[in-house]
Amino acid sequence: MHDAAPAARRRLNGLAAVSSSSLSGRALAYLEAGPASSLVLAREVLGLARAPRAIAERVATTLVGADPRVSRLPDGRWTLAAAAATSPALDACRFAVVDVETTGTSPRRGDRIIEIAVAVLEGDRVTTAFQSLVNPGVPIGAFVSRLTGIDAAAVRDAPCFAAVADRLLDHLAGTVFVAHNVRFDWTFLLVELERARSLLLQGPRVCTLRLARRLVPALESRSLDTLARFFGIEIERRHRAGPDAAATARILQRLVGIAKERGAVTLADLMQLRISDCGLRIRPAAFQSAIRNPQSAIE
Repeated sequence: MHDAAPAARRRLNGLAAVSSSSLSGRALAYLEAGPASSLVLAREVLGLARAPRAIAERVATTLVGADPRVSRLPDGRWTLAAAAATSPALDACRFAVVDVETTGTSPRRGDRIIEIAVAVLEGDRVTTAFQSLVNPGVPIGAFVSRLTGIDAAAVRDAPCFAAVADRLLDHLAGTVFVAHNVRFDWTFLLVELERARSLLLQGPRVCTLRLARRLVPALESRSLDTLARFFGIEIERRHRAGPDAAATARILQRLVGIAKERGAVTLADLMQLRISDCGLRIRPAAFQSAIRNPQSAIE
């Protein structure tokens, strides 16, 4: 287990943990990542995967329709109202790069985290802030054990997720959440935190997989291994949370450097990146300070 002292918290409109008890709070937390349709809110907030459009509309309107913090876009999606905060400079951001190893692929079907690590990118420095094995309380399959080298014996004396949750949150507070295929790691953390603390994470998140698709489109694959080879980054022990998080942080560092070379200055600029046939461009609105949530997610 490794647990570096968390950096002093700075207000950057970064990650925060909020109570999961309110359905409207869940909806607002989901909208922190960007606009969403009524169908998406019904599915993600209430678990109504196949709700008819009319029902989804009624559900979403009940959840957020009267909230002054929420408005609707011309295409009908719900979005948080404009925030007064100015998007921070990329050089001022503290990126928390997270990797989890798990018993399977679906946390909502009972799969659990068996290892978690947080590597921090701040300026030009990458450090491993936190890493720990986690006793999942469920069996670890043979395939996962072969892939990761983590078996029942390895986690027998490890802490459960609830025992590491508070220290983990200390390292995530105020940061920009980053992962390679961010939806996977983010969803596992959401489920584990709700189970352990009845909390939801909300705030900015960046996916290095999708960012790579936009910044290095010539690569046929944007897997972690391919990107590591492309940038000349060695992964000491693949499919272990600490080395994978550290490698992803260094990949992020290179991707942010490319984005800066092409005009990105703020976190909002990074979020607004688009690729056209002529290469990368940044929408003019990205340079304005009146952006709703400058840290809305690349997912």
